[in-house]
Amino acid sequence: MQLQRDRRVTSGVKGLFEHKVERMSTSPLAFLRGAAPLFYAILGARPELAEGPPGTGWLTGDMHLENFGAYRPSQPDKPSRAGADLEATFDLNDFDDAIVGPFSFDALRLTTSLILGGRELGVRGVDVLELCDLLLASYVKVLSGGAASGPFPAPIARLIAQAKDRPQSVLLDARTTGHGEHRRFTLGARYRRLDGATLRAVPAAFARYVASVREDERAVSQDHFEVLDAARRIAGTGSLGSLRIAVLTRGKGGHDGQWVFDLKQQGVPSAAALLGAPKIDPALRVLEAARACLARPPRMLGVTRVGRTPLFGRRLAPQEDKLDLTRIDHADLASLASTLGSLLGRAHRRGATKLAPRPWSEAARAAIVDRAITLAGVHEAVYLALAKEMRR
Repeated sequence: MQLQRDRRVTSGVKGLFEHKVERMSTSPLAFLRGAAPLFYAILGARPELAEGPPGTGWLTGDMHLENFGAYRPSQPDKPSRAGADLEATFDLNDFDDAIVGPFSFDALRLTTSLILGGRELGVRGVDVLELCDLLLASYVKVLSGGAASGPFPAPIARLIAQAKDRPQSVLLDARTTGHGEHRRFTLGARYRRLDGATLRAVPAAFARYVASVREDERAVSQDHFEVLDAARRIAGTGSLGSLRIAVLTRGKGGHDGQWVFDLKQQGVPSAAALLGAPKIDPALRVLEAARACLARPPRMLGVTRVGRTPLFGRRLAPQEDKLDLTRIDHADLASLASTLGSLLGRAHRRGATKLAPRPWSEAARAAIVDRAITLAGVHEAVYLALAKEMRR
């Protein structure tokens, strides 16, 4: 089922299906990342796995270990004392599959990803299950109104420190060639040419996106948003096949002052198979979820359309980065698991529509781990079936 779906949605771009299969075949965790529809299909076929303690609100819908990362946040409505705001932060960073539903779905999917991520983390099964307990305990504590424990652990603190002072030139040089007004996207594995009709639609679509951005974030010269180039962006795993438009604008001008934007097609979230399709416009759904769940969302979030295709837009920044799970010291894993649980708990509490009357019990948390073990086993089996198919 998953491969049939992937073949269908990637059929419009030559070689994209093979690229997605290759990305998903690197590990069981990579397979889970690219197979959110399968996850919810399993829950639909096995309703007992979808059971969980109470509490509803905005979900990320595609929760897993790699849907956290560093990014450049927007400024808060009431800035703190001078100099106190970081130039990079670390939080949830993907709301494409966001939907209002039971919090237990996100908790279950994150726990499943932690079990499947044991290989990348280099830990034994018994140790990864202890990390699951820590993650869920921290999640429940923060969801119930408790404070997150302490500062960011060492791996996240190092990531933020490395990212926050990264210059714009790093972002531009990785994606473009040329300088100043002559910069253009480098065509190849990451960027492809847009078809003529879509390319002609970009200026108007981008203008609509700019108009939707928060007023305080677009209070710059309109020259900053002058479009210099546009291309089809090939990125992600689960979203491969969706229309994704990269836009290069004049920005602040000069040698390395150009800005890069990402306009990404949005559709029906994966969990709609169980919860029903949301009534809200797909791109507005993503925008509303990010603003509801994050105290400091990424900069310049907005929405637009190309024809009837809804697009969620954001400005890319050199501060965006992810943890390398293969290089985390074992001594940091407990604090890392607790932090990821805290971040999800904080996001759920901010985006809640109905909180549980009391914190989830230890038995309820243990039941989530048991269900995650079952789901990890199913995904491992399907992943190996994919590997078998690739040998033919």
